[in-house]
Amino acid sequence: MNKIAHAAERKAFQTILNRIIEKGQTEDVSELAESLLGMVRKILGGEWSDKSYATLQSIADDPDSKWAKYVDRVIKSNDKGILSTFLLNAAYEGGFRGYRTTEETSIQYKCNVPWVILMDPTTACNYHCTGCWAAEYGNKHNLSFEDMDRVLTEGKELGTHACLFTGGEPLIRKKDIIRLCEKHPDIAFHAFTNGSLIDDEFCKDLLRVKNFFVSVSIEGYAETNDARRGEGHFETVMKAMDLMHSYRIPFGVSICYTSMNYKTVTSDDFLDMIIDKGAIFAWYFHYMPVGMNASKELLLSPEQRIYVKDRIREIRGLTGGKEIFAIDFQNDGEFVHGCVAGGKRYLHINAAGDVEPCVFIHYSDSNIHKKSLLECLQSPLFLEYYNNMPFNKNNLRPCPMLENPEWLRGMVKRSGAISTDLEAPESVDHLCDKTTEYAEKWAPVADKIWYETYPDGEYPVKERVREKHEL
Repeated sequence: MNKIAHAAERKAFQTILNRIIEKGQTEDVSELAESLLGMVRKILGGEWSDKSYATLQSIADDPDSKWAKYVDRVIKSNDKGILSTFLLNAAYEGGFRGYRTTEETSIQYKCNVPWVILMDPTTACNYHCTGCWAAEYGNKHNLSFEDMDRVLTEGKELGTHACLFTGGEPLIRKKDIIRLCEKHPDIAFHAFTNGSLIDDEFCKDLLRVKNFFVSVSIEGYAETNDARRGEGHFETVMKAMDLMHSYRIPFGVSICYTSMNYKTVTSDDFLDMIIDKGAIFAWYFHYMPVGMNASKELLLSPEQRIYVKDRIREIRGLTGGKEIFAIDFQNDGEFVHGCVAGGKRYLHINAAGDVEPCVFIHYSDSNIHKKSLLECLQSPLFLEYYNNMPFNKNNLRPCPMLENPEWLRGMVKRSGAISTDLEAPESVDHLCDKTTEYAEKWAPVADKIWYETYPDGEYPVKERVREKHEL
């Protein structure tokens, strides 16, 4: 698409989106349901199934439904500029134009091209959370503004229009992140943060740039949360959420669920609390035993994992549950066709510039200081992912480390990738030895669920996606 046509199409989408949000802040959102549905159809077209559109239509037809009330809350409680700009970048630039472009460039270059880039601006962190590697690194490594700018520029040329930041504590570099937001107004930016550096100045910056918001990390109530993150962190998070809510800034929460906290962080009371604070979505991440001293005891049993899977789907169900959109990074592999790492949907760049297939898999054979982003995607390790995905037809067992450790062992060894852990390098055998028993216990349970749901063994996949992996 040439630049003039692209600009015109973007402007048309923005006009429609602004009109919907503007009306939604003063009118009953049920009156806008058909307009919202039409917007989704125009953006996603045939990417979604008829069943998905039928589900949306049923929501639109019921103004008293949970999700109608959720949309009403999101529109009325948050700044219209942030909602419009972020959704334009995430839905149009990323989900519509960008997604199709990444599919095309993936076929062109015979490698995975990600929808989103995850970067660590720094290894520095002002917290010392139990089990987190970042606290031990200190301020040893930082990606310069120029490094991040170049990666994002190269990513946009391939079709990538979304960027997530983690760390370390990414907001230690918030001035540079805001500069990136200013330079790349067509990218949707997001950060996972401990919340301690969210202040009035930062909130005003978010309102000004409009294409950036955050998820604050929380793992239960004060006693459980602070046992891992340090005394006072829970109160800090509460204050950060209150401050953002007072500025009408949309935000989410990031939750790591373990064998110790899985019921608490999915409970009605906990969800009511974060919803009352203003959170509009929740990322749930399965605990990963990464690092030399990581505990296997925090891994969930099969029964506990089933509980989490079913509970999160209940939370975001059409009826019942809660008015918050919950994402289960592990169990939702069922709906994204397996593992999303290795550049299939995202990749991770650490603060030393090492390009890793996943934020939880610290092995690399490429560095952005020596290669372009495309060259990193065409590296032996990333081609291992491209040529071998999916690692299992059962998308309830998507991960090459947690559920298919024999795959990660082989890919790392065949590619010659090395450990990128900056404190205590961990061999792939040491890592996978910690997940082998878990994988063996989960496999028969997951297979029973999967083949009862999909007797032919395969989740329905659009042919265009299949063709890419048959090149």
